[in-house]
Amino acid sequence: MVELLVAMTLLSLIVLVLMTVFNSTQAAFRASVTQTDVLEGSRATMDMITTDLRTMTPCDWVSNYVVQANGPTVYGSVNFFATNNAYNTYPFYYEPLVQPLPGSSAPRTNLLQYFFVLGRVNTKWTAAGYVVDSSSANPLFPLYRYYAEAPSISNPVGLYSNFLYAINNAQWTNASLSHVMDGVTHLVVRAYDAAGYRMTNGYNFYQTNRPQNVWFSPPAWGELGFAFYSNAVPAAVELQLGVLEDRALQRAESLGLAGTAPMKVPAQWKYLQNQAGHVQVFRQRVTIPNVDFTAYQ
Repeated sequence: MVELLVAMTLLSLIVLVLMTVFNSTQAAFRASVTQTDVLEGSRATMDMITTDLRTMTPCDWVSNYVVQANGPTVYGSVNFFATNNAYNTYPFYYEPLVQPLPGSSAPRTNLLQYFFVLGRVNTKWTAAGYVVDSSSANPLFPLYRYYAEAPSISNPVGLYSNFLYAINNAQWTNASLSHVMDGVTHLVVRAYDAAGYRMTNGYNFYQTNRPQNVWFSPPAWGELGFAFYSNAVPAAVELQLGVLEDRALQRAESLGLAGTAPMKVPAQWKYLQNQAGHVQVFRQRVTIPNVDFTAYQ
């Protein structure tokens, strides 16, 4: 009887050890699958945005834009436009997600911008835009893509104004807006000139006998907004995309309340601030084939 009890005890310990090893293996496998899904989805999104950026084309409407002292006034379309999600303003109610980096005292600021790209294919204008709805709680940080077309003989201003109208009125179910993915905590674009220099609000960008054809906003959270019009497009664009891993995203969503911005749910926001190791960051420099180099003379 004693030998039987000893044998059963040893077998029970062996089964427990095997179950522990099995559970650890399963957890590692699920984490690997989740990581693969995030990487594949993020790369597909990067490829889609990159394709839209490479179609960027100057509209060449010389008198379609006037820069006022307090900002731009749009009289026509723009070729490339980007700006930060507005702080505490409908529809974004935005606050950048600042995350301390593991093993470092330097934090990382996740910043969300929305941007518009004007392109041309044969006899039609194409317009693509990207925006993250930072006011949502379920799901968190959904990325939307705007797409529309117009005949090339027309002024494409309507494509640009419709993009802004859909965003400013939070028309996330608009026919021109399609849901791409969730958990996008960082989305930034930066413009570079033909010499490879980053174009900022200190950049001199004039043409002889022509108005200034690029406008920059004051920097906020380390990034500035801009608008290119007339014959001006950047020679290259740096694209940055940060995506929260699925399990961290699901955990954050479980801590939130429907219809509230993440920063208004303290437990959710605190959790997100401590998930720097679960944000996958992608960066790519995209060249613009249709750049007009005379705009840089």
